[in-house]
Amino acid sequence: MEQLEFIYKRKSIRQFKKEAVPREVIEACLKAATFAPSPKHQQNWHFVVIENKEMIHKLGEIVERNHTRLAHLARTEEEQRQYMRFLKYYTCFTGAPTVILVYAKPYEMVEEEILRESQVDASIIEELLAPQSGAQGIGAAVENFLLAAANMGYGTCYMTGPTHSKREIEECVGFSKENYGLMAMIACGVPVDQTPPQPPRKPLEKVVTFID
Repeated sequence: MEQLEFIYKRKSIRQFKKEAVPREVIEACLKAATFAPSPKHQQNWHFVVIENKEMIHKLGEIVERNHTRLAHLARTEEEQRQYMRFLKYYTCFTGAPTVILVYAKPYEMVEEEILRESQVDASIIEELLAPQSGAQGIGAAVENFLLAAANMGYGTCYMTGPTHSKREIEECVGFSKENYGLMAMIACGVPVDQTPPQPPRKPLEKVVTFID
C-alpha cells in the first residue's frame, strides 16, 4: 500500500557517507520517538546524541575490546571465530556521523509492589514481569525514530549488541541521570549509494493466526 511506503523502505544501514546529519533532522526524529506508545505513559526514555567523531571511535574501541575478551571465554577456537563474526555488526556505528544512545529507567509497576508486600509466590511476580513493559516502550520509541529518519531519506541501524559494554560506554560518555542506564544505540547518517537489499521477511501465513 502506497501510504505505508515509509515503513517498507526502512532497512538497517551499516555504511554511511561522511555527510553530517542536520540538527533539525535529529530533533525531528527524536520528537517522533517521544510520541511512541509508553506503558502507563511513563516515557522511561532519555536520548544522548553524539556527533563527536573522536568519542564515537572511542566507543567502538570499547566494544571491540570487550567483544574480543568475551570471545576468548568460548570453549573452542571454532566458537571463538563464530563469536567474532558479529564484531563488524556491533561496531558499524563507528562509520556513522551521528550516534544516539538510548537510555532507560526501570518500569515502575505498582502491581508488583503490592504483590511483593503481600508476599505472593515468586512465580506470580515472574509472570507479571514477563512482558518487560519498560523494554517494549523503548523499542516503540526507537522504531518511531527509525521510521522518521527513513521517511526523510536517512539511514539508521538499531543496535543492542554493543550493550555488552554498557558500563564502560556509560563511563566514557559521562552522562548520568538517576536510575537510567544504556539500553540501545542508533547509528544515523546518509547511506552510501549502494547498500545491501532488505532481508526477506517471513510470509504472513507463518507469523499470523486469525481466530474468528
